[in-house]
Amino acid sequence: MCKSTMTLRALGAAAIGFALVATVAAQQPGRIRGAIERVDGAMLALKTRDGGMLNVKVADDARIAALVKATPTDIKDDAFIGVAGIPQADGSIRAFSVHIFLPAQRGVVPDRHGPWDARPGSTMTNAYVESMVKGKDGEAVTVKYKGGEKKIVVTPETVIAAVTPGGRSDLRPGAHVIIFVSQKQADGSLLAKVMYVGRDVAPAM
Repeated sequence: MCKSTMTLRALGAAAIGFALVATVAAQQPGRIRGAIERVDGAMLALKTRDGGMLNVKVADDARIAALVKATPTDIKDDAFIGVAGIPQADGSIRAFSVHIFLPAQRGVVPDRHGPWDARPGSTMTNAYVESMVKGKDGEAVTVKYKGGEKKIVVTPETVIAAVTPGGRSDLRPGAHVIIFVSQKQADGSLLAKVMYVGRDVAPAM
């Protein structure tokens, strides 16, 4: 099998897995965020955002995507992006996180706008970039999604990342993760099925 075919298959698998993220995340508020403290085979000791500890088993068929650092110049016209931010009085959204989806996720992950649980009052907007201009508070990005459009303000404090195929080798002590789909086990632990892991950036979404 040639390398390009393998890459296309990996991207296709990632797109399918993270379409499931979008579907479940839209219905399930219980996303879990934290930093890996220890790794023992498939078991992770996760320090959650509220300071608690949680034992997490990574499912054999878990979908894992990595996030790598990106910059405003990586946000191109027609790029498909996800924006976590806080709505402003003028109708714009002040982004605290922007992630650039994989090309294979276009048309698979739904473009939408709705509530998000990263911060109080935050929203998530999956949309296509229409234009990007310099503004007094940073970059002003106009995005369109099914049923609407938004002006996004990207500031120097906004965490920008690009999605890339990930794997179990990314799950190491110190790495930050967001678990989107999981099942509670009888012993109180979680079985993680779909997750993002920060490779060189902590997920902020």
